[in-house]
Amino acid sequence: MTTPDDHARPAGDRHQPVLLQRCVDLLAPALTQPGSVLVDCTLGMGGHTEAMLEQVPTARVVGIDRDTQALRLAGERLARFGERFTPVHAVYDEIGDVVADLGLDGVQGVLMDLGVSSLQLDEAGRGFAYAQDAPLDMRMDQTRGITAADVLNTYDERALARLLREYGEERFAPRIARALVRRREERPWERTGELADLVRASIPAAARRTGGNPSKRTFQALRIEVNGELEVLERAVPAAIEVLATDGRIVVESYQSLEDRIVKRALARGTTSSAPPGLPVEPETHKPYLEALTRGAEEADEAELERNPRAASVRLRAARRVRPTPDHLRTTSPTTKRPSTTRPSKEDRR
Repeated sequence: MTTPDDHARPAGDRHQPVLLQRCVDLLAPALTQPGSVLVDCTLGMGGHTEAMLEQVPTARVVGIDRDTQALRLAGERLARFGERFTPVHAVYDEIGDVVADLGLDGVQGVLMDLGVSSLQLDEAGRGFAYAQDAPLDMRMDQTRGITAADVLNTYDERALARLLREYGEERFAPRIARALVRRREERPWERTGELADLVRASIPAAARRTGGNPSKRTFQALRIEVNGELEVLERAVPAAIEVLATDGRIVVESYQSLEDRIVKRALARGTTSSAPPGLPVEPETHKPYLEALTRGAEEADEAELERNPRAASVRLRAARRVRPTPDHLRTTSPTTKRPSTTRPSKEDRR
């Protein structure tokens, strides 16, 4: 639980990055030339960036985050590196624009550590944690966008059920959605504690005995919806690959199957030949433009889990660019569509 003293603690004392050394080891070979650039797409409190700047003195890091509080804390933590660190307030699917605005033709490394950060989980007032009672916010960027309360108070029952099923992989989605709508007819949704209690009461007792806190899937679904996480990721991974220079490397850490599926698909597209089957000779333009650096998705070992329990669900994938993307494959990945009824018109909300 967050205490008043937590707000005064240095960022380095408040967050332990997942698979920190493995990320450094995978990215470092691409950053050996002076002035090499790594884009940390999910800066958070700067743990991965700090390790890269300490261990790879030839590198500079551009740190992107949509969370202004995280940018402030990371900026304080990394101030000692001077011009080797550049913070940018943006969503990470804007990586192409960020790199172009800095006057760079390409970068040598990209890191993505997906999902909700320790800062967001531990700050009770942000509303991300089902174990703490707080306003139903869940916005990573608190300067804009809808809140979780907006979703719960305006989406219709069908939309809520689809949201919980698709983004939370919740098998009791219809039952929970029905209860959510029935409850808001009495008074609007405002607090996370009330939501956690309702979800728990809506799930059969037998199902509550396994799988951890029964609210986690509902909270995950709301967080993904509020922040548009899957749509952003669908755009961000191809965009990140496109800013990589030849021999550049990308490392992505995901924490749930929906994220990992998107990452896997984007990397597989680059590591697989696009030539039609049966050709006697593979055309140069159809050869893979990425080389996988991991065999499938790597998971945390026992030592990592003992140090950092939040690494339990991590899946790490990495690749190296071996050639430019062929023109016939240089397209953006299709955006994940939100459930079609999740953004009702003003008339529908009345």
